Amino acid sequence: MVARRGATLALSAAALLALVTGCGAEPDAVDRVTPDVPPRSTPSEAPTPGPTPSPSPTTGPTPSPVPPPGSGDGGPQVAVPVYYVNETAAGHRLQREFHRVATRDPASAAVREMLANPTGADPDYRSHWPAGTTLRAPVTQDAGVIVVDLAGVGSAQVGTALAELTVQQLVFTVQGALRSSAPVRILVDGQPVPELWGAVDTSAPVERGDPYALRSLVQIDAPVDGAQVGRAVEVSGEAAVFEATVLWEVLQDGALVQKGFASTSEGQRFAPFAFTVTLEPGDYTVRVREDDPSGGEGRPVLTDDKAFTVAG
Repeated sequence: MVARRGATLALSAAALLALVTGCGAEPDAVDRVTPDVPPRSTPSEAPTPGPTPSPSPTTGPTPSPVPPPGSGDGGPQVAVPVYYVNETAAGHRLQREFHRVATRDPASAAVREMLANPTGADPDYRSHWPAGTTLRAPVTQDAGVIVVDLAGVGSAQVGTALAELTVQQLVFTVQGALRSSAPVRILVDGQPVPELWGAVDTSAPVERGDPYALRSLVQIDAPVDGAQVGRAVEVSGEAAVFEATVLWEVLQDGALVQKGFASTSEGQRFAPFAFTVTLEPGDYTVRVREDDPSGGEGRPVLTDDKAFTVAG
Protein backbone atom coordinates (compact mmCIF):
# COMPACT_ATOMS: atom_id res chain seq x y z
CA MET A 1 0.00 0.00 0.00
CA VAL A 2 1.15 3.53 -0.69
CA ALA A 3 0.30 6.85 0.91
CA ARG A 4 -2.09 9.28 -0.78
CA ARG A 5 -2.55 12.98 0.05
CA GLY A 6 0.03 12.71 2.84
CA ALA A 7 0.27 16.47 3.29
CA THR A 8 -3.32 16.68 4.53
CA LEU A 9 -3.16 13.87 7.05
CA ALA A 10 -3.60 14.48 10.74
CA LEU A 11 -1.79 11.61 12.36
CA SER A 12 1.79 11.25 13.57
CA ALA A 13 3.43 7.95 14.41
CA ALA A 14 3.45 8.92 18.08
CA ALA A 15 -0.26 9.69 18.23
CA LEU A 16 -2.08 8.66 21.39
CA LEU A 17 -5.81 8.52 21.88
CA ALA A 18 -7.83 10.61 24.34
CA LEU A 19 -11.39 9.76 25.29
CA VAL A 20 -13.86 12.55 24.58
CA THR A 21 -17.63 12.81 24.47
CA GLY A 22 -20.04 14.78 22.35
CA CYS A 23 -22.31 17.25 24.09
CA GLY A 24 -25.39 15.32 25.09
CA ALA A 25 -24.63 12.54 22.63
CA GLU A 26 -25.13 8.91 23.52
CA PRO A 27 -21.99 6.72 23.65
CA ASP A 28 -20.75 5.64 20.21
CA ALA A 29 -23.05 8.19 18.52
CA VAL A 30 -20.05 10.22 17.41
CA ASP A 31 -16.29 9.92 17.34
CA ARG A 32 -15.06 9.58 20.90
CA VAL A 33 -11.34 9.57 20.12
CA THR A 34 -9.14 12.10 18.40
CA PRO A 35 -5.43 11.99 17.58
CA ASP A 36 -3.05 14.02 19.70
CA VAL A 37 -1.89 16.35 16.93
CA PRO A 38 -0.02 19.51 17.99
CA PRO A 39 -2.33 22.31 16.81
CA ARG A 40 -1.27 25.77 15.74
CA SER A 41 -3.61 27.14 18.37
CA THR A 42 -4.28 26.15 21.95
CA PRO A 43 -7.38 24.06 22.66
CA SER A 44 -9.13 27.13 24.04
CA GLU A 45 -8.72 28.81 20.67
CA ALA A 46 -10.38 25.97 18.78
CA PRO A 47 -13.66 27.05 17.18
CA THR A 48 -16.95 26.03 18.75
CA PRO A 49 -19.69 25.49 16.18
CA GLY A 50 -22.62 27.77 16.87
CA PRO A 51 -26.12 28.14 15.42
CA THR A 52 -26.18 29.03 11.74
CA PRO A 53 -29.11 29.94 9.52
CA SER A 54 -30.87 27.03 7.88
CA PRO A 55 -31.36 26.99 4.12
CA SER A 56 -34.75 27.84 2.72
CA PRO A 57 -36.59 24.67 1.68
CA THR A 58 -37.73 26.39 -1.50
CA THR A 59 -34.85 28.50 -2.71
CA GLY A 60 -31.90 26.98 -0.85
CA PRO A 61 -28.90 28.88 0.49
CA THR A 62 -26.76 31.14 -1.60
CA PRO A 63 -23.50 29.28 -2.19
CA SER A 64 -20.48 30.67 -0.38
CA PRO A 65 -16.95 30.37 -1.76
CA VAL A 66 -15.69 26.93 -0.75
CA PRO A 67 -11.93 26.45 -0.46
CA PRO A 68 -10.45 23.47 -2.31
CA PRO A 69 -9.67 20.26 -0.38
CA GLY A 70 -6.60 20.48 1.82
CA SER A 71 -6.32 24.25 1.56
CA GLY A 72 -8.39 25.07 4.64
CA ASP A 73 -9.78 28.53 5.30
CA GLY A 74 -6.97 30.09 7.27
CA GLY A 75 -8.16 28.86 10.67
CA PRO A 76 -6.26 26.82 13.24
CA GLN A 77 -4.88 23.38 12.41
CA VAL A 78 -7.41 20.75 13.46
CA ALA A 79 -7.79 17.01 12.89
CA VAL A 80 -11.10 16.05 11.31
CA PRO A 81 -12.48 12.50 11.05
CA VAL A 82 -13.13 11.34 7.49
CA TYR A 83 -14.95 8.08 6.84
CA TYR A 84 -14.47 5.78 3.87
CA VAL A 85 -15.86 2.42 2.73
CA ASN A 86 -13.62 -0.63 3.03
CA GLU A 87 -14.35 -4.03 1.52
CA THR A 88 -13.62 -6.33 4.47
CA ALA A 89 -13.89 -10.10 4.80
CA ALA A 90 -17.29 -9.48 6.42
CA GLY A 91 -18.55 -7.17 3.65
CA HIS A 92 -18.39 -3.43 3.17
CA ARG A 93 -17.74 -1.47 6.37
CA LEU A 94 -16.92 2.13 7.25
CA GLN A 95 -13.33 2.95 8.25
CA ARG A 96 -11.97 6.27 9.49
CA GLU A 97 -8.95 8.45 8.92
CA PHE A 98 -8.04 11.74 10.57
CA HIS A 99 -6.96 14.52 8.21
CA ARG A 100 -5.28 17.71 9.38
CA VAL A 101 -6.63 20.91 7.87
CA ALA A 102 -6.44 24.61 8.68
CA THR A 103 -10.05 25.57 9.22
CA ARG A 104 -12.60 27.29 11.42
CA ASP A 105 -15.31 25.04 9.99
CA PRO A 106 -14.37 21.41 10.75
CA ALA A 107 -17.63 19.97 9.43
CA SER A 108 -17.31 21.55 5.99
CA ALA A 109 -13.62 20.68 5.86
CA ALA A 110 -14.34 17.04 6.69
CA VAL A 111 -16.97 16.75 3.95
CA ARG A 112 -14.62 18.35 1.41
CA GLU A 113 -11.87 15.89 2.36
CA MET A 114 -14.30 12.98 2.03
CA LEU A 115 -15.30 14.06 -1.49
CA ALA A 116 -11.81 15.05 -2.65
CA ASN A 117 -10.49 11.68 -3.83
CA PRO A 118 -11.80 8.17 -4.46
CA THR A 119 -9.47 6.81 -1.76
CA GLY A 120 -8.03 7.86 1.55
CA ALA A 121 -4.35 7.71 2.48
CA ASP A 122 -4.99 3.98 2.86
CA PRO A 123 -5.90 2.86 -0.68
CA ASP A 124 -8.18 0.19 0.79
CA TYR A 125 -10.42 3.00 2.03
CA ARG A 126 -12.67 4.16 -0.81
CA SER A 127 -15.44 6.66 -1.49
CA HIS A 128 -18.24 5.75 -3.89
CA TRP A 129 -19.67 9.25 -4.14
CA PRO A 130 -19.88 10.07 -7.86
CA ALA A 131 -16.86 11.91 -9.25
CA GLY A 132 -17.53 15.63 -9.37
CA THR A 133 -19.66 15.74 -6.21
CA THR A 134 -18.74 18.84 -4.21
CA LEU A 135 -19.87 20.75 -1.14
CA ARG A 136 -21.98 23.62 -2.53
CA ALA A 137 -22.17 25.70 0.66
CA PRO A 138 -20.81 25.43 4.21
CA VAL A 139 -22.41 22.90 6.53
CA THR A 140 -25.03 24.46 8.80
CA GLN A 141 -26.94 23.45 11.92
CA ASP A 142 -30.49 24.50 12.70
CA ALA A 143 -33.29 23.20 14.92
CA GLY A 144 -31.43 20.02 15.79
CA VAL A 145 -30.60 19.14 12.17
CA ILE A 146 -27.27 19.24 10.32
CA VAL A 147 -27.69 20.53 6.75
CA VAL A 148 -25.26 19.46 3.99
CA ASP A 149 -25.76 21.08 0.57
CA LEU A 150 -24.07 19.21 -2.29
CA ALA A 151 -23.60 19.90 -5.99
CA GLY A 152 -22.67 17.74 -8.95
CA VAL A 153 -24.23 14.60 -7.51
CA GLY A 154 -24.44 12.24 -10.46
CA SER A 155 -25.35 8.59 -10.71
CA ALA A 156 -23.62 6.15 -8.37
CA GLN A 157 -22.75 2.81 -9.95
CA VAL A 158 -23.47 0.84 -6.80
CA GLY A 159 -26.17 -1.45 -5.48
CA THR A 160 -28.71 -0.51 -2.83
CA ALA A 161 -26.68 -1.70 0.17
CA LEU A 162 -23.54 0.14 -0.91
CA ALA A 163 -25.58 3.26 -1.77
CA GLU A 164 -26.98 3.29 1.76
CA LEU A 165 -23.49 2.87 3.23
CA THR A 166 -22.21 5.70 1.02
CA VAL A 167 -24.84 8.04 2.47
CA GLN A 168 -23.90 6.85 5.96
CA GLN A 169 -20.29 7.67 5.10
CA LEU A 170 -21.37 11.31 4.82
CA VAL A 171 -23.49 11.13 7.99
CA PHE A 172 -20.67 9.64 10.09
CA THR A 173 -18.14 12.13 8.70
CA VAL A 174 -20.12 15.29 9.38
CA GLN A 175 -21.43 14.08 12.75
CA GLY A 176 -17.91 13.11 13.80
CA ALA A 177 -16.53 16.51 12.85
CA LEU A 178 -19.24 18.25 14.87
CA ARG A 179 -19.32 15.64 17.66
CA SER A 180 -23.05 15.60 17.24
CA SER A 181 -25.61 12.84 16.79
CA ALA A 182 -28.11 15.16 15.06
CA PRO A 183 -29.64 13.79 11.84
CA VAL A 184 -28.35 15.06 8.51
CA ARG A 185 -30.54 16.76 5.91
CA ILE A 186 -29.03 16.33 2.45
CA LEU A 187 -29.71 19.01 -0.17
CA VAL A 188 -28.64 18.90 -3.80
CA ASP A 189 -28.13 22.28 -5.48
CA GLY A 190 -29.88 23.91 -2.52
CA GLN A 191 -33.03 21.80 -2.85
CA PRO A 192 -34.39 18.89 -0.80
CA VAL A 193 -34.26 15.60 -2.70
CA PRO A 194 -36.63 12.67 -2.00
CA GLU A 195 -34.01 10.04 -2.74
CA LEU A 196 -30.49 9.45 -3.98
CA TRP A 197 -29.66 7.06 -6.80
CA GLY A 198 -33.08 5.44 -6.64
CA ALA A 199 -31.97 3.59 -3.52
CA VAL A 200 -31.72 5.83 -0.43
CA ASP A 201 -34.63 7.78 1.09
CA THR A 202 -33.48 11.34 1.78
CA SER A 203 -36.92 12.94 2.06
CA ALA A 204 -36.30 13.39 5.79
CA PRO A 205 -33.06 14.03 7.68
CA VAL A 206 -30.94 10.88 7.69
CA GLU A 207 -30.24 9.33 11.07
CA ARG A 208 -26.94 7.68 11.90
CA GLY A 209 -27.10 3.92 11.42
CA ASP A 210 -25.96 1.31 13.94
CA PRO A 211 -22.16 1.74 14.20
CA TYR A 212 -21.71 -1.90 15.23
CA ALA A 213 -23.32 -3.02 11.98
CA LEU A 214 -21.78 -0.36 9.72
CA ARG A 215 -18.26 0.31 11.03
CA SER A 216 -15.34 -2.04 11.10
CA LEU A 217 -14.98 -3.08 14.72
CA VAL A 218 -11.19 -2.58 14.60
CA GLN A 219 -9.54 0.61 13.44
CA ILE A 220 -5.88 1.75 13.31
CA ASP A 221 -5.56 5.53 13.53
CA ALA A 222 -1.76 5.70 13.82
CA PRO A 223 0.62 5.20 12.17
CA VAL A 224 -1.05 6.38 9.01
CA ASP A 225 -0.53 4.21 5.93
CA GLY A 226 2.79 5.04 4.27
CA ALA A 227 4.20 6.88 7.30
CA GLN A 228 7.88 7.10 8.21
CA VAL A 229 8.35 6.55 11.93
CA GLY A 230 11.03 6.06 14.56
CA ARG A 231 12.11 2.71 15.98
CA ALA A 232 9.64 2.90 18.89
CA VAL A 233 6.43 2.63 16.89
CA GLU A 234 3.33 3.71 18.76
CA VAL A 235 0.20 2.12 17.33
CA SER A 236 -3.19 3.50 18.37
CA GLY A 237 -6.77 3.15 17.28
CA GLU A 238 -10.27 2.26 18.32
CA ALA A 239 -12.12 -1.04 18.58
CA ALA A 240 -15.31 -2.67 19.85
CA VAL A 241 -14.10 -6.16 20.65
CA PHE A 242 -14.78 -9.23 22.80
CA GLU A 243 -13.36 -8.92 26.31
CA ALA A 244 -11.71 -5.61 25.32
CA THR A 245 -8.91 -7.53 23.57
CA VAL A 246 -7.27 -6.49 20.31
CA LEU A 247 -4.81 -8.95 18.75
CA TRP A 248 -1.91 -7.50 16.76
CA GLU A 249 1.01 -8.61 14.64
CA VAL A 250 3.84 -6.92 12.77
CA LEU A 251 4.90 -8.37 9.42
CA GLN A 252 7.92 -7.77 7.19
CA ASP A 253 7.77 -9.14 3.64
CA GLY A 254 4.88 -11.32 4.79
CA ALA A 255 6.87 -12.89 7.65
CA LEU A 256 5.78 -12.49 11.27
CA VAL A 257 8.15 -10.24 13.23
CA GLN A 258 6.27 -9.66 16.50
CA LYS A 259 2.79 -10.27 17.85
CA GLY A 260 0.83 -9.54 20.99
CA PHE A 261 -2.40 -8.10 22.29
CA ALA A 262 -3.67 -4.77 23.58
CA SER A 263 -6.66 -3.83 25.69
CA THR A 264 -9.31 -1.25 24.97
CA SER A 265 -10.68 0.86 27.80
CA GLU A 266 -13.94 -1.15 27.73
CA GLY A 267 -15.21 -4.23 25.94
CA GLN A 268 -17.90 -4.58 23.27
CA ARG A 269 -18.00 -0.80 22.80
CA PHE A 270 -15.92 1.46 20.58
CA ALA A 271 -13.03 2.44 22.83
CA PRO A 272 -9.36 3.43 22.35
CA PHE A 273 -6.36 1.12 22.43
CA ALA A 274 -2.61 1.75 22.11
CA PHE A 275 0.61 -0.25 22.18
CA THR A 276 4.28 0.29 21.33
CA VAL A 277 6.58 -2.01 19.40
CA THR A 278 10.32 -1.49 18.84
CA LEU A 279 11.60 -2.38 15.37
CA GLU A 280 14.78 -2.26 13.31
CA PRO A 281 14.86 0.04 10.26
CA GLY A 282 12.87 -1.31 7.32
CA ASP A 283 9.41 -1.61 5.80
CA TYR A 284 6.64 -3.22 7.86
CA THR A 285 2.92 -3.81 8.08
CA VAL A 286 1.02 -3.72 11.37
CA ARG A 287 -2.27 -5.60 11.50
CA VAL A 288 -4.87 -5.61 14.25
CA ARG A 289 -7.85 -7.94 14.50
CA GLU A 290 -10.64 -8.88 16.82
CA ASP A 291 -10.56 -12.13 18.77
CA ASP A 292 -12.94 -14.83 17.57
CA PRO A 293 -14.71 -16.51 20.50
CA SER A 294 -16.72 -18.63 18.04
CA GLY A 295 -13.61 -20.46 16.83
CA GLY A 296 -14.45 -19.78 13.19
CA GLU A 297 -18.17 -20.56 13.44
CA GLY A 298 -19.29 -16.94 13.22
CA ARG A 299 -18.80 -14.23 10.61
CA PRO A 300 -15.29 -13.56 9.25
CA VAL A 301 -12.95 -11.75 11.63
CA LEU A 302 -12.54 -8.01 11.06
CA THR A 303 -9.01 -6.64 10.63
CA ASP A 304 -7.20 -3.42 9.75
CA ASP A 305 -3.60 -2.93 8.64
CA LYS A 306 -1.17 -0.13 7.83
CA ALA A 307 2.13 -0.19 5.94
CA PHE A 308 4.92 2.01 7.32
CA THR A 309 8.68 2.51 7.23
CA VAL A 310 11.00 2.61 10.24
CA ALA A 311 13.69 5.14 9.40
CA GLY A 312 17.34 4.24 9.81
